[in-house]
Amino acid sequence: MKHATSAALDGLFDLLSQIRARNRLQERKPGIFYRKSKSFLHFHEDPAGIYADLSHGGAFDRYPVNTKKEWRVLLSAVDRALKYD
Repeated sequence: MKHATSAALDGLFDLLSQIRARNRLQERKPGIFYRKSKSFLHFHEDPAGIYADLSHGGAFDRYPVNTKKEWRVLLSAVDRALKYD
């Protein structure tokens, strides 16, 4: 599964804006977020859709992000992960 292209990320503009509003994240490249010095969140695309990989306990959990409902699930997971920082 390849990293999301800029065209795919353009379709996630509103979601990325909400993620960018989280103060403790650094976006080093478009759609690739770090917390402190560790990879925290990035996006992939494949024929089935776009997915976010969110760091959780040294591993990554995958979240589909193809609908607004899926965006809300991801944002909740991001907030939970940041809460335990």
